[in-house]
Formats: sequence, structure tokens, C-alpha cells
Amino acid sequence: MSAPTAIAFDLVDQDGAPVDAGSYGGSWLLVQFGFTSCRVVCPRALTKLTAALDGLGDDARRVRPLYVTVDPDRDTPDVMKAFLTTSYPRFTGLTGTPEQVEAAKAAFRVFARRRADPEDPDGYAVPHTAITYLVDPDGRLARHWPDTSEASAITADLEVHLLAR
Repeated sequence: MSAPTAIAFDLVDQDGAPVDAGSYGGSWLLVQFGFTSCRVVCPRALTKLTAALDGLGDDARRVRPLYVTVDPDRDTPDVMKAFLTTSYPRFTGLTGTPEQVEAAKAAFRVFARRRADPEDPDGYAVPHTAITYLVDPDGRLARHWPDTSEASAITADLEVHLLAR
């Protein structure tokens, strides 16, 4: 059996700098897809992941938490930075052109589709896969957690992976 293929992406971070999977070489990546206009699921996930990282103590420095937008039309670098800096400062926001975001979604096998939503000020929402991904320092998918996972379970799993390397 062959080794898992490394996850690849080419995006722009919240400071406007181009980044790819190699930009974080040597770090574990905790990757969550979402969008800043999400009212419930994404804020809940980011809060839970922040708690999971807090549970790691000093070992959390080995993990780079990334929040990748599924809504590049609204989530510019400035929007991502303002959203994350205010409430989720551990996370780095990633965005890009619609084509770059589509490629990143494909790399992680994330589903997201824009749909009309009269409750949203812009008239649309973006339902998407609600899974958190852990990418190892070699760029390979190491683990994933469904949205139903508790922060304590994610912390325990992270500890196992961090101790193994």
C-alpha cells in the first residue's frame, strides 16, 4: 500500500500573503472550513477548537490552526483578519480566488454550495462540510473529527498525535 498523498493548497492568508501547504512546514495543521457570515455552526466549531487547543497547554504551539473560507466572494483577507482577530485569534484565515478555494476544497474533499437564503443580508448562505482536519508536519491527512466531537476528545486525540512525533 502506498503512503497517503500530501494535501496541497495555494491560498492567501489574512495578511494578503500567498501561502501553500509548505508555508507551514514542520507544523501540525488544524484545518476548519467555514465562512465569516455563518451564524451558528462555524462560530461553535471555532470556539470548540479553541478550547481543544487550550487543553494542550504549551504543546498547542506545535499546531497551526487554519480557517479556510468556503465563501471567497465575501471573505477577503481583511474580512477574515477582522473576524478571527476579534474572536478567534489563534486561527489564521485563508482565502483566495474562487478557483483557489475550489481547489483547496477538492484537496480536503469538502462540499460547499452557495444557495439562496432570504435571512442572510447578502441573500445567500454556503452550507458546507463540518469536519475538522489534522494534517501532519509532512502534509498528510492524519485525522479528522466530525462537528459532533467534543473539545476534550479532540484534545486527547491531538495529544496522541503530537506525542507520536
